[in-house]
Amino acid sequence: MPADLRRLLAHARPHARTLIVGGVLTLAGSGAGLAMPVMAKYAVQAFAESRSPAPALLLLTAVVLAGAALTASGTYLMSRTGEAVVLGARERLVGRMLRLTVAAVDRLTPGDLLTRATSDTTLLRTVLSRSLVESASGALTLVGTVVLMGVMDLVLLGVTLLVLALIAAALALLMPRIRRAQTQAQEAVGDMGSALDRALQSFRTVKANGAEGRERSAVTAAARRAHDKGLTVARWTSASDVAMLVSVQVAFLCVLGVGGARVASGALDLSSLIAFLLYLFYLVAPLGQLTEGWVGLNSGLAAVARLAEIEDLPGEQPRQGADARESAGPVPVAFTDVVFRYADERAPAHDGVTFDAPAGGLTALVGPSGAGKSTVFALLERFYDHDAGTVTVGGRDIRDWPLAHLRATLGYVEQDAPVLAGTLRDNLLYAAPDATDDDVRDVVARTRLDDLVARLPEGLDTPVGHRGVLLSGGERQRVAIARALLRRPALLLLDEVTANLDAVNEQHLRAVVRELAIRTTVLVIAHRLSTVVDADRIVVLEDGRVRAQGSHAELLEQDPLYAELAATQFVAASTR
Repeated sequence: MPADLRRLLAHARPHARTLIVGGVLTLAGSGAGLAMPVMAKYAVQAFAESRSPAPALLLLTAVVLAGAALTASGTYLMSRTGEAVVLGARERLVGRMLRLTVAAVDRLTPGDLLTRATSDTTLLRTVLSRSLVESASGALTLVGTVVLMGVMDLVLLGVTLLVLALIAAALALLMPRIRRAQTQAQEAVGDMGSALDRALQSFRTVKANGAEGRERSAVTAAARRAHDKGLTVARWTSASDVAMLVSVQVAFLCVLGVGGARVASGALDLSSLIAFLLYLFYLVAPLGQLTEGWVGLNSGLAAVARLAEIEDLPGEQPRQGADARESAGPVPVAFTDVVFRYADERAPAHDGVTFDAPAGGLTALVGPSGAGKSTVFALLERFYDHDAGTVTVGGRDIRDWPLAHLRATLGYVEQDAPVLAGTLRDNLLYAAPDATDDDVRDVVARTRLDDLVARLPEGLDTPVGHRGVLLSGGERQRVAIARALLRRPALLLLDEVTANLDAVNEQHLRAVVRELAIRTTVLVIAHRLSTVVDADRIVVLEDGRVRAQGSHAELLEQDPLYAELAATQFVAASTR
């Protein structure tokens, strides 16, 4: 069995009983329709023999109603189960996406991930609630119809099967093309989602640079590619539909000619020919079901393949047993001959990095752009695993830490200080949902957010907008810092947290950081002279290596690069 089909059936396995019941009811409804031509034959015979056709017509009516009730019940069960399958698939997929490694997500785009979680999972509902049942119903009805046609007249059956066999061969050539086109169409929709997501994620930048037209062109181009691929699917699907209809029509002409001759010769009575022709037209439905079922199945298999690509990406273990607010005091950090390269052709981001940060105190990482400063934080958070060397936290190799406990020990404030949609309280409690109201009030006061809370119409329960758009850059930065402080980390990572603060708030935050450094190990990526001067230890990085360590005064005398940074970059940043 092909791997994609196995995966598709795995999604259906938890609902197998309901699917079987719904399928049986649907098949029974289709099977009831097979009796209609036979009932019609008896009615014709009754008219021909001057008898009352009422019994045959009443029985025919009962069969029609029973078939409709069975089909409706089966369809409802299948649709309900299809929705359950989609829900389960989305829950698993979203859980998997959020457990992917950072390195894996770096290779993908948010728009494509959204497409897989929405439109691709929706196709599972179609294939499981309709396509598989339609295929099974079509096959059963087709077999039943062929058997009853054989009962009517074997010669006419042979004529019909000959014509259908020729068309089936043509359809067999079309189906691989349909599946390939459907896969490409779904990929094109994912590309369009990625292009649109790119524009929406940088909405203000797009407007500020007058790039609406260019972004519209990019998204429209992706939409046109999806449109073109969709047309390709439509062309091949239409070709298969036409082939199926033509086959029935050609078979009808052949049967009419041969059957008329047999009626004239007395080998076949007229009522049997009429019933046979009715069965022949009845073949349109099961053949259509088989064709549509096959097309839908291929769509589902293409979707399953795209979902499986996410399932096959490397992921992290689920977090278990970690208390995000549990701290055992400050911990030392040490990098020893660490080598790390991102998964591309760039030079190593770290090429033998060695430094240590003692427990407690403030250690600043400085250096030109691309020196490897942010990579230190990425390795400590284990967003990536280093290639060689040793990284220890609290004297313990970082790879020996359970990932959940390691990250529960760390607090991390990113440079762009992301704020999530929701209320201000939601954002503060994001890393420490069990924090008390007193804890919240304390960090609000320490990060000077109390004025903001007082100004907001609903205080802490005021929504802050998508990505915190209703807050200023400095306010978002202070929210991110407060969120990290609520976690009570043993190791606090600050990526230039004063970048968007005014002089007054910067001065206050420096005091908060100095206070924190007494009971927490603080590592800060610094671009301002004020932050560097406050540091107990400064580590100077360049081209993925540590070139110097020491205090501000020592490095001014001993390291020319640091002296240049202090005279230019740090001073410039501190005067902004």
